[in-house]
Amino acid sequence: MNVSEEKTAVDKAQEYYDSNSADEFYFKIWGGEHIHVGIYNHPAESIKEASPRIVHKMAKKLNIDEKTKVLDLGSGYGGAARYLAKTYNCEVTCLNLSETQNEKNENFNKQHEVDDLITIVEGNFEAIPFPDSSYDVIWSQDAIVHSSDRQKVVQEVDRVLKDDGDFIFTDLMQTYDCPQDVLKPVLDRIHLDSLGSFGFYVEQARKLGIQSAQVFDLSNHLTTHYRRVKEETQRRYDEMVETCGKEYIDKMIQGLDHWVDAGNEDYLSWGIIHLSKGEVA
Repeated sequence: MNVSEEKTAVDKAQEYYDSNSADEFYFKIWGGEHIHVGIYNHPAESIKEASPRIVHKMAKKLNIDEKTKVLDLGSGYGGAARYLAKTYNCEVTCLNLSETQNEKNENFNKQHEVDDLITIVEGNFEAIPFPDSSYDVIWSQDAIVHSSDRQKVVQEVDRVLKDDGDFIFTDLMQTYDCPQDVLKPVLDRIHLDSLGSFGFYVEQARKLGIQSAQVFDLSNHLTTHYRRVKEETQRRYDEMVETCGKEYIDKMIQGLDHWVDAGNEDYLSWGIIHLSKGEVA
């Protein structure tokens, strides 16, 4: 993909998440402070209850204390950053391209009295604006999907990660045997021509000399999550149409259908990838 197309993918993501309709929808429907896929104890569980579980699960795989410096890529409203700061008293930098989300993040941090531990920086992860070897942990949840140059993202992560650091993240991915073009309805929604995969990320890490990799496949929760988001959107349809507009909500429901269908056909993957320059805990 050429440079202009790459910029288009990033610019469109920024424009989208800064829009009032997207901000209202993701905050009210997707999970509040958390706007990523959740872990569900049962198929009808609320999105808000399911969403924080993946944060807790990821954190338990790391050795974090008050000396740990964490960088959260695509931090959204900052739910994970606040959990890490409050739980471990560690410093967290939130790198996020949406000014609208960053403002909400800042307000929440003040309300939770962790604004002294959390720094918010507007930017994107294809050009991380920090020096080499700056962070002990780099964290991301369902954000790298928006990049059209995921290889560059992994290279940037490797650059700013310390020699014994950990990169832990989740992402919306395709299965290794997904037929070509079958995900077009999904990809059209996010202005991309492909998704990453478990194998892709592990291979990119190995090319950079990162041999320690663990993959935790949680793909079943992805389909459950998108189905629950669709159900909640339909249940609150009139309210969300009034807030976001009918065109936005109708397109969202159609898009959610595509994700659920692709998940039911086992074309999509989701889970935790833990890459470590040192020994995995």
